[in-house]
Amino acid sequence: MSNDNFEKILFTRFLLCIEGIGPQRIISIANHIKTLDDLLSCPQSFLTKIEGISSNLSIRILSSRNNIAGVKDETQNELLRLQKINSRIITFWDDDYPELLKKIFYPPVIIYTNGNFSEPDKYSVAIVGTRQPTTYGKTQAEKFTSELVEKDITIVSGLARGIDSIAHETALKKGGRTIAVLGSGLNVIYPPENKKLFEQISEGGVVISEYSLDTKPDAQNFPRRNRIISGLSLGTLIVETKINGGAMQTAAYAIDQNREVFAVPGNLNTKQSEGPNSLIQKGEAKLVTNAEDIFDELNIKIKPQVGKTIPKPTVELNIFEEKLLTILTSDSSHIDDIASKSGLSISDCLVNLLTLEFKGLVKQLPGKMFTLAG
Repeated sequence: MSNDNFEKILFTRFLLCIEGIGPQRIISIANHIKTLDDLLSCPQSFLTKIEGISSNLSIRILSSRNNIAGVKDETQNELLRLQKINSRIITFWDDDYPELLKKIFYPPVIIYTNGNFSEPDKYSVAIVGTRQPTTYGKTQAEKFTSELVEKDITIVSGLARGIDSIAHETALKKGGRTIAVLGSGLNVIYPPENKKLFEQISEGGVVISEYSLDTKPDAQNFPRRNRIISGLSLGTLIVETKINGGAMQTAAYAIDQNREVFAVPGNLNTKQSEGPNSLIQKGEAKLVTNAEDIFDELNIKIKPQVGKTIPKPTVELNIFEEKLLTILTSDSSHIDDIASKSGLSISDCLVNLLTLEFKGLVKQLPGKMFTLAG
């Protein structure tokens, strides 16, 4: 690992150790200050000018400089341990950090990975559901996974028992890629019977976690894990879950992130169908009967190919997308300025800009800046 990479990881882990600082504030700080030395040597008055950094928080940051040696030792030790299990750390600012994940409101600034991301992972769909599926649920999970993989769609799920495991296993069996998101450290595989599946996914995809090594699979970790599952995906498919199941949290995160939600309708007499049927009834999810329904909604009209984008001449645009393209230039523009010039809300702008990016027409830069794609 280069010294620059180590310093970047140390910078991020140092800030994560400070009470009251989460991903959004770390990203704000990093937009103004690039190194740990610069951070600890800058005046308090400069820190307080950064969005989200109060006077008290700036004092807390500067007074934490005495903890640097301890954080550095912990970081070096963790990197050595990760190396032994063929894992590594990716920060929010690294080139191989997933672009889709960068766009959510609360992105993890550090992810621990086993395996490698690939270009096709830009075309990912999450498949999640109950740990106790019916025969119907198992069949549908296998069917949708197989159909998506045939179109080179990467399957994202949570390595849990039931629907998650079926989605991962089917993707691998069909020769596709799959990403598993853990609610524990990479060295704490849960459920333990999925150890072999963990290893297979690492070879044919990626296993990721935002939790440091030795983190146990405590209940409070999984809601945070679920936002990453939906955040890595163009859309999320719900296959059987109770009305209060974890998959419903993933669906809620997907909605909040302006991603698509799909649901497989189920038997009205089974508890496992309560979740997807409710999402459909409320209009929060599109009822789907096959993968083609998902492709239509996501505007995936062609089989994704590595290194290629949808040809611009054949791209269909709605009136909002057309309007945004007339505003954007080769110079970067902030989302606030784009919203002001277009007369659209920031949330509407973000939805349409994300769609334009998927179509290869717009590029997002750090700090919610956008520009026309080259």
